[in-house]
Amino acid sequence: MSIDRDRLERRLREEFGGSSGAASVVARQATDLDDSGRYEADTGTRLTAKIVVEELADAPDGGPTERWNWWIGSLEIAFGGYEAFGIRRYRE
Repeated sequence: MSIDRDRLERRLREEFGGSSGAASVVARQATDLDDSGRYEADTGTRLTAKIVVEELADAPDGGPTERWNWWIGSLEIAFGGYEAFGIRRYRE
């Protein structure tokens, strides 16, 4: 079962604030990451909206995109191959 993008987007805005554009792009990247199977292959755990929110809550600060990039950077260091899931820019 894939991540429900709309539900994740709402949770991101509730937890971390930011614009709807920021939450939307993070939800889209999370869905793409889940669909790729990379996270599950590296960790042995299926990526869920709950995991995304928990991991982003560990980030030092920022809105959804800053937190997402912090987590993706951590995954890149740990496993490699996550750079493509980082967020460079998005529409507000």
